[in-house]
This record gives sequence, C-alpha cells and structure tokens, in this order.
Amino acid sequence: MKHVPAFLPALQRHLIGIMVAVSALAALPTTAEAQLVAVVVNGDPITNFDVEQRIKLIQISTHKAPARKDVIEELIDEKLKIQLLRRYNIPDIDKDVESAFANMARRMRTTPREFTAQLERSGLKVETLKSRMKAELIWSQIIRGRYQSSFQFSDKDIEARIETKKPEDAATVGYDYTLRPILFLVPRGSPATSFEARKKEAEAFRSQFNSCAQGIPLARGMRYVAVRPQILKGSAELPPAQRDILAKVEVGHLTPPEVIQDGVQVYAVCGKRQSDNAPAKKEARDQLYNEKFSSLSKNFLKELRSQAMIEYR
Repeated sequence: MKHVPAFLPALQRHLIGIMVAVSALAALPTTAEAQLVAVVVNGDPITNFDVEQRIKLIQISTHKAPARKDVIEELIDEKLKIQLLRRYNIPDIDKDVESAFANMARRMRTTPREFTAQLERSGLKVETLKSRMKAELIWSQIIRGRYQSSFQFSDKDIEARIETKKPEDAATVGYDYTLRPILFLVPRGSPATSFEARKKEAEAFRSQFNSCAQGIPLARGMRYVAVRPQILKGSAELPPAQRDILAKVEVGHLTPPEVIQDGVQVYAVCGKRQSDNAPAKKEARDQLYNEKFSSLSKNFLKELRSQAMIEYR
C-alpha cells in the first residue's frame, strides 16, 4: 500500500500483543458443532468456530470475556468489508496482507512460517488474523477513495486543533534528519553476551565518530559492520523517544547503540534542517483524519448493513 492509515499500526500492535500471550494456550477443539453456521451474510457463512476463535482473541488481548452477540456483530462487519471486493477493484490486496503479516512476524523476531506454526500450535487459524487484516486494509482504501476530499485539512484546521488541544505546542518546530544506519552484525542465535560485546564496540566507535565524511568510510572498513543506505526522517514521523534522542545528537555524531534483531545499530546524523511539519501539526492532522475516518466509516457501514441479507441461525 502507498499509504498506511493511522489505525493500522495500532491494529498490528494489538495482534502482536495477542500472539505474545496466546503462545501458552492449549489447542482449541474443532468439533462438528463448532463448524455449524452461526450467521449468513449475503450468502457467506460465519461458523461457530469463527466466533469462538474471535472470542478467544479478544479475551486474551483485553482480559475480558466479550459477549457472543457483540463478537458476531463484529464478524458480520468484517464480512461486509471483505465482500466489497465484489464491487471494487483493489489490486494487490493479498500481497498487502502478506506484507503486513510478515512485518508482524519480523517484529516478533521470527519468520512468517514460524509465526504461522506458533498460531497452529495454539489452535488458532492463521486465516483468522489475516481475515481481520484484510478487512481493515480493504476498508481503509475504500473509505479514502470514496471520501477523498473529506480528508483534505487546511493549515487553519490544523492550527485550530492545536490551539484547542495543545496550545503550548503551537510554536514547536520540526526537523528533517539525514541519517545513515550503521549495523554491528550479530549472527542469529548468538547469546546475549555477543550483543553486549558488539554494543561496547559500537560505543567505542561512537566516541571516535566526529563527522560523516570521515566516519562513514571508517565504518565501511570495519569487520562485520554494515553501513546501510541514507534515509530521511522527519521528527514528526518519529516516536517521542526517538525524537528526543535525535534532538540531543549533534550533526556529525552517532546516536546511542540500540539492540535490534540483527545486531546493534547506531545512526549517523549527517544532516538536520528545520521543517514545517512539526510533531504537533502531524498529531493534529492525525486526530482530524481519524475522527473523520471514524465518522465516515460508521455511516458507510450502516448503509452496507441496511442493504445486506443477514440471516441469524
């Protein structure tokens, strides 16, 4: 997808949290009763097994037992969203789902195949997660496509929101950073001591790094160190913690070492310039977007339900 709506990363984090907890579950039963149809939506069935799987997911993530009726209504909404593929052409939607699924697996420091195996060992169908992801990806594209002009917010709209919510941030400026990621590689499966050793190497290199012009070639000459392509990042795109770190690093120096899946990473700050897209503006824009999206979604879903043939069993 060319644009990821604000709610999708939250959905991904939500599903990752589910999977962290779900690994301890025993396998769910797949009885004949579970395969009975609970409701039919425009000819497409939702089985008792589908309902039980969703109940379990919600239970694990919220630590509350949802009402079965509410879960069925959620699944009906999901089915209606997926059925929109019959009316709208959304290219590469399955590729988008697989990409999002692979991203989730990567965040859990595993592969998609291992992630799928973990789901299956827990008695949860991988399709349960992918169906939900697919529904939300379809929905976001359709809502943005149908109501494109509704998501155009003027500077006056954004400034008014800042003044209403956080007037103290009105004068805050943003920055665009030119960064070079430098990775001190650690082989997969290495013990924690290997990461600690590489972290010390990164700290030592950080104390010697005084400019990108000289430091980048030095990094390229080091063993088991990868200098990745240059990236541009706006402070408005960054989480507050990363934003604070970069604000404290002078141009031509390195950020503190960070342990990641493939080793220990630092960023060379090779450029910094003031930007019009301040964090407060992005936050205000995201708030306006999400509020408008929620309102339009509610109305369109109500319209779909009024036109649908929904048969409860």
